[in-house]
Amino acid sequence: MTDLSHIRNFAIIAHIDHGKSTLADRLIQDCGGLAQREMTEQVLDTMDIERERGITIKAQTVRLGYTADDGKTYQLNLVDTPGHVDFAYEVSRSLAACEGSLLIVDASQGVEAQTLANVYQAINANHEIVPILNKIDLPAAEPERIRQQIEDVIGIDASHAVLASAKIGIGIKDVLEAIVTRLPAPTGDATAPLKALLVDSWYDAYLGVVILVRVKDGAIKKGTKIQFMSSGTVYPVERVGVFTPKRLEVPELRPGELGFITAGIKAVADCSVGDTITDESRPASEPLPGFKPSVPVVWCGLFPVDAAQFEILRDSLAKLRLNDASFHFTMESSAALGFGFRCGFLGLLHMEIIQERLEREFDLDLITTAPSVVYRVHTTDGAVHELHNPADMPEITRIRLIEEPWVKATILVPDEYLGTVLKLCTDRRGEQVDLTYVGNRAMVVYRLPLNEIVFDFYDRLKSISRGYASFDYEVGEYHEADLVKVNILVNADPVDALSFMAHRAQAEARGRQICGRLKDLIPRHLFKIPIQAAIGGKVIARETISALRKDVTAKCYGGDISRKKKLLDKQKEGKKRMRQFGRVEIPQSAFINALRMSDD
Repeated sequence: MTDLSHIRNFAIIAHIDHGKSTLADRLIQDCGGLAQREMTEQVLDTMDIERERGITIKAQTVRLGYTADDGKTYQLNLVDTPGHVDFAYEVSRSLAACEGSLLIVDASQGVEAQTLANVYQAINANHEIVPILNKIDLPAAEPERIRQQIEDVIGIDASHAVLASAKIGIGIKDVLEAIVTRLPAPTGDATAPLKALLVDSWYDAYLGVVILVRVKDGAIKKGTKIQFMSSGTVYPVERVGVFTPKRLEVPELRPGELGFITAGIKAVADCSVGDTITDESRPASEPLPGFKPSVPVVWCGLFPVDAAQFEILRDSLAKLRLNDASFHFTMESSAALGFGFRCGFLGLLHMEIIQERLEREFDLDLITTAPSVVYRVHTTDGAVHELHNPADMPEITRIRLIEEPWVKATILVPDEYLGTVLKLCTDRRGEQVDLTYVGNRAMVVYRLPLNEIVFDFYDRLKSISRGYASFDYEVGEYHEADLVKVNILVNADPVDALSFMAHRAQAEARGRQICGRLKDLIPRHLFKIPIQAAIGGKVIARETISALRKDVTAKCYGGDISRKKKLLDKQKEGKKRMRQFGRVEIPQSAFINALRMSDD
């Protein structure tokens, strides 16, 4: 049994690609968590998609044993967190389970936008922070300059920052010593009623629902009847264990410890992340402060290509929802695409990852509709409606005003690209709030409408700054805007999956762009197909796909012209009839490709 003073719970936080997962690998290796032959690159990135993209999506936890220079043995509970802005919710959950953080900063790139976002989350969680300057083996590394930058930009003391290179193993011993000497031990009372924070949960095909918990008071053993304080449901604990990073069963989890439990839980709804778990026979008087529920900022429709897969899609979404509490879904139906789900995400990367996981892990074939943000529609009768889907927009005569969400975006960019970045923000209806300099880099703060950045702002920013700009945003308040719903009509039929919201000033250009794209994406039919963009009853853009012409006069060799004319007139009549009843086939690739915004 480990004494509380010998336990250290810490998260690893950093900007994308500054070396969190690699440092976690070295710590596991140095503490003997895995034998040399079992080690792989990015041990904690267990999903195929994480390895392929080289990013961390799910926060993972590991218990390690370390004997320090003072001869004492410490239990280290490490949580590796994602760096991308879309997974900030994962970071906030991980921080709630720890008392300290290792802040990793690349010794050549310095402080980036996500470094700031994550370190402020850690400061808000009252964490002790140990700065680590990683990649000091690179020729471009400037540890002294970056140390000064950490003090200037973040405002924390970096004079004792640990110099390390996780890739080649420099400074790992210093990192471990800093963890045991500079991070605080957890507090807790083993005799008090059980209080444990539900940090994460996921679905395992063999064990059912697996729950990751951080015990604050009391203890959890096999056979304990646990109660979820928010729902009041009770389950007997079947297994108690920790990750080393292999799954290892232990007799009990005591105060200050992180581990997993299984309790034969089948209902996904019973495991709400941030809930407090207590003992049914001796419950805690009040729950632990959880964390705010995540608020989805991007919504889109997911529809199965084959309608028979609808039930499989429903089950798959429920399992993913258990694994990812920041993902939301409700059922919807579309005239063009049949039955599906309206899904909410924290950003476009999050949406892409969920879609890819559904296709890989559950073998589904999906159509994704255009992403949109949540608008607030104030109607003339004084009601306020949240609009997740442009197709649900009330009649224009009933609308008093429409509000859209704005964000506060922080962009760090080298001075030479500042002009193009400011132009991009201005083109996207941005309002500049602040512009300061840190060395030769500018830190720009802008207020931007969320629907302007949600699609391809990040890609454009990376492209115009040659990859040097970094970007982070937090969703702010709603503001009134002159927004309109643009309907896309194909052969005079509205296609609800392609309708979108736009600012009135940009609606015509966007409509023209989408009609032009659809002209190339929809294959030609035997009849002429008009493609129109319309606001209400007013058509603002039109393209026409010309008909495929069958040569009906091919069998006529010579002879009177009237015979050919007769055949051509007959063809014309048939085409008119066909156009009246003809159904246009729109390939699924057209849906997402048509709505890709670009600045060409």
